[in-house]
Amino acid sequence: MTSEQTPSRRDFMKSSAAMAAGTAVLSGALAPSRVFAAGDDTIKIGLIGCGGRGSGAASQALKTAGKVELHAMGDMFGDQLEKSLGRITADVKGNDTAIVNVAEERRFTGFDAYKQVLESGVDLVILATPPGFRPIHFEAAINAGKNVFMEKPVATDVAGVNKVLSVARKAKEDNLKVGVGLQRHHQLTYRDIIKRIQDGEIGDVIAQRVYWNGGGVWDPRKTREQVSTEMEYQLRNWYYYNWLCGDHITEQHIHNLDVGNWIKGAYPVRAEGMGGREVRTDKKYGEIYDHHAVEFTYEDGTKMFSQCRHIPNCWNSVSEWAHGTKGHANVSGSSYELSDGNKYRYRGDKNDPYQTEHDDLFNAIRNNISYNEAEYGAMSTATSLLGRAATYSGKSVVMTDLLASNQSIMPKEFAMNADPPTLPNKDGVYAVPVPGVYKPY
Repeated sequence: MTSEQTPSRRDFMKSSAAMAAGTAVLSGALAPSRVFAAGDDTIKIGLIGCGGRGSGAASQALKTAGKVELHAMGDMFGDQLEKSLGRITADVKGNDTAIVNVAEERRFTGFDAYKQVLESGVDLVILATPPGFRPIHFEAAINAGKNVFMEKPVATDVAGVNKVLSVARKAKEDNLKVGVGLQRHHQLTYRDIIKRIQDGEIGDVIAQRVYWNGGGVWDPRKTREQVSTEMEYQLRNWYYYNWLCGDHITEQHIHNLDVGNWIKGAYPVRAEGMGGREVRTDKKYGEIYDHHAVEFTYEDGTKMFSQCRHIPNCWNSVSEWAHGTKGHANVSGSSYELSDGNKYRYRGDKNDPYQTEHDDLFNAIRNNISYNEAEYGAMSTATSLLGRAATYSGKSVVMTDLLASNQSIMPKEFAMNADPPTLPNKDGVYAVPVPGVYKPY
């Protein structure tokens, strides 16, 4: 590809900004937050949530241009924190600008670990706990004047989405930079094909298909005999409880739904769907479904057909497809085919989007460039919650009604001996949402 054909950062930001006012308005008054305009100051980061994705994100942050120091870490559990610290240290060994300097007194555990990280003198925090905590931690970070990288999804309930949207506005006002782990926005192949679709190369988009169909993720890691309370049991096995994970339509499938929203430059106004537990029915799988199928409708009447599945030995696909009046695009395959026989496939440079999303964020911090991905992160999270409400209830669910409900599924108290929102029966079995009975809001 020629340089004229390669999508620029300006092109990317233009297409992303078209999705919502939150990313369209990328300017804000300068706040008294630290600025790294010289490009050579050390940026101190704090990691909140020391699982696999948090460890990976911290390593990627440490590999950005300029000096970066991992200064503090926080996790619910000390064993998880120490394992993460070892992994990050090994991963950045030999990188002269990556500094791992997490003294014992800056390693924090428990429900309040995030507060202690924020008070430790860091400039940026990485939020990578189970996503149910994301709105709480995001609000605290912005109130503390910190730049933020937060993993997707950004909430597990509507109240959380609304909080993130509100805090995102404050972040802009305070000129704080916010990145969200929807890394396809930073992937050259996606940026190229989506710009071409938005420029009309396959005609008007009339339908989309998006998939995250696979065999499932990790099995529960701790048994009841290995923990002291129900709260600890759910925290250790967080993927299987909605207040922590949001179900896999939110935790994983958000990536594909977000691509559909990006292409449309809009969000669905309603959804209908079906889902359930067909194979992963053991009580160890908590309360989440193993399959969802949703039909999303946008305001212009076009559709996005969505599937996600956690069932082994089936047809698998993690992909997105767009159908237009002139042809169709394999979005994840960065190609299209028109009805007149013409074809296109991206043959330009490839990049690691997980690294690039941190490169872009840290560049914005060092050069005081307005940068905020929180709103499209929140609204793509809301799209996944719309689909979840439709499959759980079996009803037609309207986005405005869902957001207006401000529904919360979070615990009333955060303590290791407190009750989580859902509890098992005497046999250790959790109630599973039943279509026709479950109320979407």
